[in-house]
Amino acid sequence: MKQLSDADIDNMIGDEFHPQYNNVRHAVRSELKLSTRIPAPDMPAPKHATLDLHQMTEEMAWGAIMSLAQSGTRTATIITGASGILKIKFQQWARESVLSPYIVEFHPINNGSFSVKFKKKIA
Repeated sequence: MKQLSDADIDNMIGDEFHPQYNNVRHAVRSELKLSTRIPAPDMPAPKHATLDLHQMTEEMAWGAIMSLAQSGTRTATIITGASGILKIKFQQWARESVLSPYIVEFHPINNGSFSVKFKKKIA
């Protein structure tokens, strides 16, 4: 049996063969189901976190604190700054808002930071 050379293969294919790489790529991706995203595994929340509220609006700060409270983090240092509305607002939120059920206790560390202990996240 004769072995085929590259020239023999080219003659068999002719000039009409033009692979459509996009079609092949799409077919392979479809077969392997690469179009569906694989969700990332849930990472455990850190035991302690630091949240700096400088340069945040009240809405941004509220969202960041609520996300932290709901994340499963057990303790946090929240830096509000020594002056400004966020120092006052954080204390109000921790005592009298929907944030308060997430907090076991909080106390000032210094003039612009608070140590916060959150309740354990119920899975």
